[in-house]
Amino acid sequence: MPLLGAHMSIAGGYYKAVEAAAEFGMDCVQIFTKNNNQWRAKPLTDEDVDLFRESLDRTGVRRPCAHDSYLINLGSPKDDLWQKSVDAFVVELERAEALGLEGVVAHPGSFVDSSEEEGLARIVAGLDEVLDRTAGQSVEVWLETTAGQGTNLGHRFDHLGYLVENVQDASRIGVCIDTCHVFAAGYAIQERKDYLATMREFDKLVGLDRVRAFHLNDSKKPFASRVDRHDHIGLGEIGEAAFEHVLNDRRFAKLPMYMETPKKETEEGEHWDAVNLRKLRSLLKKRKKTR
Repeated sequence: MPLLGAHMSIAGGYYKAVEAAAEFGMDCVQIFTKNNNQWRAKPLTDEDVDLFRESLDRTGVRRPCAHDSYLINLGSPKDDLWQKSVDAFVVELERAEALGLEGVVAHPGSFVDSSEEEGLARIVAGLDEVLDRTAGQSVEVWLETTAGQGTNLGHRFDHLGYLVENVQDASRIGVCIDTCHVFAAGYAIQERKDYLATMREFDKLVGLDRVRAFHLNDSKKPFASRVDRHDHIGLGEIGEAAFEHVLNDRRFAKLPMYMETPKKETEEGEHWDAVNLRKLRSLLKKRKKTR
């Protein structure tokens, strides 16, 4: 049975994210290790680390991961921004390692005013330097499937396959599949036969053995829109069926799956995380297997 959780706020302390996840009855949690819209970060203190790790032990929340800063762009054609991104990503991995996280989810990068080929080459070079500078760490880099908005790379499975194939040491490279992103990128997942075909293509171009996690998000925008806008489970353009396929696919039965759905509360005053979690668990009960 997959582990279900969400991205939770670290406001008030990293351990607060774990405690919030536990209060909702979640199995796993995703966090930012710093302000995601700033380059700088306050150093982690021993207390930060101790409280976070203790909260995991106490609550039973497992499989913690992080998402990296949205400012980082390993595909940048500008040397100064590329190096700044490499340096920042090294810090992200160092912080994740200290906190005991399993992986750092990262959008591969954007080629901006260069080309796809040049952008992919820059990302490979960036990952090589990042992995070399963090050699000996256990935390992994989880490249995320993207919607393909603007010049973002990673919306085609062959992009991810190229990165995995060309990084010098891919032993710490995994992939996080985002349901909203693959749908927006033009990969059909609603009908069972289409979902299975999409996964076959992923397996051929990247390898299902590289999948470390899922982001479970519905989409506010239509199929193949190339626009990244998340919606609540079953209430967007994707609908419930695709999530049922993922949740009951035995190949992913032991993976963590994190929601990144909109927060706040429903009109009835219930937190949307609770509503979405309940919806996912109800879908998990419907079918024992996908194939």
